[in-house]
Amino acid sequence: MTQSPIHGMSRDECWQELRGHEFGRLAFHLAGEVHIVPINYAIDREVLLFRTAQGNKLLGVVMQSDVAFEIDGYDSAQAWSVVVRGRARVLESTDDRERAEASRLRSWVPTDKDVFVEIAPEEISGRRFDLDKPWEHAIPLR
Repeated sequence: MTQSPIHGMSRDECWQELRGHEFGRLAFHLAGEVHIVPINYAIDREVLLFRTAQGNKLLGVVMQSDVAFEIDGYDSAQAWSVVVRGRARVLESTDDRERAEASRLRSWVPTDKDVFVEIAPEEISGRRFDLDKPWEHAIPLR
């Protein structure tokens, strides 16, 4: 029997990947639609933090806190993906804002993003995928 090319990741492995990166995609609901946007983030304790400004992303997480967040990557042998499902909340207390300010979280885009949002994970899952000759499928670099 051949071994499956798909491998589940432990919770600790998922957190290790989350802590080792700072860019992912946030999925949220707004006006009956699902939206997905790229964000940079930081980990503080066992929550994700991101900054935002007034707009659809903030409106979406305020109106419906149920969100999903995903990061992924690959190399010559494997691809991987980590998905976090949880609740988002705007950090409004002085203590919460000071904690977010003290984290590694910095906006990548030089715009005013003065709202801190925390995602408290309710479920974390991850998988690794053994790749079959990925160089045969890769798009040539220009």
